Order: sequence, then structure tokens, then C-alpha cells
Amino acid sequence: MIKVSDVLNAMESLAPVERKMDFDNVGLLVGNIDNTVEKIIVALDITDNVIEEACKEKAQLIVSHHPVFFQLKSVTAQDILGRKVLNLAANGISAICMHTNLDVSVGGVNDALANAIGIENTKPMSETGVGEDGIAYGFGRYGTVERQPISHFLSTISKALCTNGIRYADAGKEVCRVAVNSGAGGSEFLRAVELGCDTFVSGDLKYNQFLDALEIGINLIDAGHFPTEDVVIGPIVEYLARKFPQIKISKSEVHAQPEKFFI
Repeated sequence: MIKVSDVLNAMESLAPVERKMDFDNVGLLVGNIDNTVEKIIVALDITDNVIEEACKEKAQLIVSHHPVFFQLKSVTAQDILGRKVLNLAANGISAICMHTNLDVSVGGVNDALANAIGIENTKPMSETGVGEDGIAYGFGRYGTVERQPISHFLSTISKALCTNGIRYADAGKEVCRVAVNSGAGGSEFLRAVELGCDTFVSGDLKYNQFLDALEIGINLIDAGHFPTEDVVIGPIVEYLARKFPQIKISKSEVHAQPEKFFI
């Protein structure tokens, strides 16, 4: 009999809670740690649609990357977050969220992103610690790909991440030494320059960063917040399936990149 606590322990083994950033809110955020789990839905976000999906599928647990909430002063049906918490509780659905601790950990979001787009020999862009196995962890990853035109690399990213669209700045350099920082990772843009990268991939990049990239001479690729993080959901499903083969674990079928592009 698998309990919420068993799944929580498995997720904390992959992404220890102590690795989270100070602002973050991770772990078991909704539910009873002793509840029995027979089915899990894994999704990037706990949206109304994902909760409805979990209800229909009779799942007892949702595992997500983004926290269902960061701070709550009240839980009422009069606001979006309150309704989500009440809906989860009313249907006996627990919520485990692993955010920045999953970003930095080995086998987490940034490793999944780097692997998906073919980056090899990866290292953290910014080390924040060393695990018990002696392997460094931290935000972002950088490494190498086979030298290629940016158009080829953009095609690889589009197919690997199933993006609705890509924004980019072409600094006129072939792609070879690449850094990635998932989600809203523009804060590591200049770090990629320091590391001698010719290309930086992230999401939610700003106008001034595109201007700076062209002047500095680095290719800048915004593949979207959702695509650069949702890439880890499949590996999490596989990880949990190996840990708990006796229960059903599936990726959400209703959650998708929210923004569209009109050209």
C-alpha cells in the first residue's frame, strides 16, 4: 500500500527540499501525508483543468513542478488559489510540488532540458552545492552540441520541446557551446557569456536582453517558459513508475503551453 508520504520521500530523494530558494514553497502543500495513493497525475502546474482531470481519473495525488501557492493568508472560494485548495481538499487529492529544488538537482528540470535538445558534457552554470555522491548541482546547464547553423538548432528545439513558437536573436554565430536555464531563466544570460557560450536558451526573456545579446555577440533563444520546464514531466513519470510499479502514474493530458503566436 503506497501512501502520499512514500511519494513525497521519493521526490525529496530526487530533489532534496533543502536545495530550494528562500522564496520558494515546496513539498506536500495540500493533503494528508497518510492517505493511500493508487493513481498519480504529474503536471507542470496545478490548474483547474488538471484538478478536474485528476477528479475524472480518480487520482489521489498530483505531483507538479510549480507550487499550487506560495503564500496564503486565507482559503476561500472567492479567489483562484482558494478555490483550487478547496477543490483539492474536497476531492481528497493531495498536492506535492517540487520547484527550485528540482531546477538545480541532478536529473531535474535543467538536465531534462539539456538532454532533450542534445547538449552533451553538461555542467551547472552556477553551482549551489555538492550532493552526497560528490556531483555538483546548481542552476542552469552548459555544454556542447555538434557545430551547426542556428536555423538547425532552432528546428531541433522546436521539435524536442513541442513549442508553439520561438523568439530568438541571431548574433551570426554557429551553435556549438550552449547554456540553458529553464523557465524564466534570463537572470543567467550574462553568466552564459562569462562561460564562453555562443548560445543561450531559456524562457520569458526580455526585450533589453535581446538587444544586449546582439551587441555582445551571443545567440539568444526564448523557447517559452512552459516548453523549457514541461520537458521534465515525462522523466518524473518514468522515475515514479520505477519507484512504484504497482500504481498508475501518468502525465497530464490537458495541460499545455498557454500562449499562442499570431504571425
